[in-house]
Amino acid sequence: MDRDGVLNRDRAQFVRCVADLEVLPGAVDAVARLNRAGYIVIVATNQSGIGRGLMAEEALEEIHGELRRAMREGGATLSGIYHCPHVPGSSCDCRKPAPGLLLRAARAHDIDLERSFLVGDQPHDIAAGAAVGCRTVLVLTGKTPANHGGLLPAAPDFVARDVGAAADWILEAASVDANA
Repeated sequence: MDRDGVLNRDRAQFVRCVADLEVLPGAVDAVARLNRAGYIVIVATNQSGIGRGLMAEEALEEIHGELRRAMREGGATLSGIYHCPHVPGSSCDCRKPAPGLLLRAARAHDIDLERSFLVGDQPHDIAAGAAVGCRTVLVLTGKTPANHGGLLPAAPDFVARDVGAAADWILEAASVDANA
């Protein structure tokens, strides 16, 4: 999953400290439901605020610690959080839509990406997921508008109003897959 706009409210000037972190309604429950169904939930997030000098890695770690705490309190677990600190236009392989974060997470957690789902709120999230063979879900709680036609380089497999609806679709898709 992406972070900003999916699990927490995105902010125009970045989530730069713990006080800026606002977990979206239903996000903890969605992750908990996926966990109970046996899914490993991992966050892969672009965090160019670091590359822009707006925040330090230590601040990001505090934010992620708070996100993990909020998840634990609600019975949910994030098995990993991977981030790209580079600014747009960098030639790194980790900034989505490049697949580096997803490939790194897959190696570390022995994940079959073709049997996985990527949930994101922006075109670069959907493109990264599609590039590695994930099924993709676009949530409308972030920056991409509901009338996203023509904005996405790759069409998502599903469009959900929020991460809770995304989890519903993933669980239903898994049920269909199991019965196929």
